[in-house]
Amino acid sequence: MAIDTRGEAAEGPSKSSGPTAKKRTSPALFYRQVVAELRKVIWPTRKDLISYTTVVLVFVLIMVGLVSGIDFLLTKGVLAVFGGA
Repeated sequence: MAIDTRGEAAEGPSKSSGPTAKKRTSPALFYRQVVAELRKVIWPTRKDLISYTTVVLVFVLIMVGLVSGIDFLLTKGVLAVFGGA
């Protein structure tokens, strides 16, 4: 039997036989938690954002060109094989 020594010990089985009701988080607490998590995010600088956007746009343009080229070649091939107009 493996023993997990990380963190706190797990609670044993509940003594009550009924289902346990989970406590709901209030909207205010939820909002505070969201804001706290967003403060942990490392936001990109303007230079990084421009760089990432440029890379994505170039990649998308290359992929559009590739797919268009393959589509054009396949269209010509199918028309040549099956006798198109």
